[in-house]
Amino acid sequence: MTLAQFRAFIAAMELGTLTAAASELDVSQASVSELVGRLEAELGVALFVRGARRLVPTAAAEQLLPYARRSLSAAEDAAAAMRSLASLETGVATFGALRNANFYGLSGLVHRFHAAHPGVRVRMVGLNSHFVAQAVEAGELEAGLVVLPIASERLEIEPLVVDEVRFATAGAAPSGGAATLDDLLAGDLILYDAHSGWNDPTRRQLLDRAHAAGVRIEPTIEVEQVETALSLVAQGVGVTLVSGSIERSGALPDGVQTYPFAEPFEETIALVTRQGAPVSRATSIIADLAKRSIRAAHR
Repeated sequence: MTLAQFRAFIAAMELGTLTAAASELDVSQASVSELVGRLEAELGVALFVRGARRLVPTAAAEQLLPYARRSLSAAEDAAAAMRSLASLETGVATFGALRNANFYGLSGLVHRFHAAHPGVRVRMVGLNSHFVAQAVEAGELEAGLVVLPIASERLEIEPLVVDEVRFATAGAAPSGGAATLDDLLAGDLILYDAHSGWNDPTRRQLLDRAHAAGVRIEPTIEVEQVETALSLVAQGVGVTLVSGSIERSGALPDGVQTYPFAEPFEETIALVTRQGAPVSRATSIIADLAKRSIRAAHR
């Protein structure tokens, strides 16, 4: 059975004659007759009794009609979905952004995309990298930006830029102008991304360093937003670590200074997609805009 056969059958059922069905489908009457005949032969039943003026549906035709309509509708829905993948007139773009996306020059991304493609709906989710990776892997998002490392064998990973992780304090500069793990652990340590905890990629790097040095890390304060952590640092409550992007964005509070680590501490920003999964044209364009913004902000 083919969709062409179903189209001919449905048209004949709805319009009552092969002539009318042929006109509706813009084909010859002989073509409609042949398509219906082949369908009858494949099913082994008669679908119509040819009357003097109109086709008379059989009981088999009445039973077949809802199935034929559903099959044709499903095929048309599938075709529309595939067109939306390649079109920028309709559809939905789903993208996962870094929680600190604004520090990477992404604040105007959605506005720019929507202004150019107002018919496309945008769902941009700001999450910790750990959860962005999980959402892309599960198919809930088409693509996303993350900080590496990400533990997944089902994601395509495209590294974009490498950013420096720096020591932030409102107190005295570390000896020699470069911080060590001891400087970070000497006072009250403030860490953000409290919900993600040690699943956060940057935190995991810090934890690996502590394990290698044989020391334990127990933050005194955990908050969700980096802005909150920096505000506490500015008040002299403790110290934290931040990416270089935050300093480049001018978001450091008054009185807070950052210093490099003596042992280089870096994080890689990457674009992730699910292996073997198609990415719509709309999401691809958003991803390209994000990549350009991140690289420009990094420069």
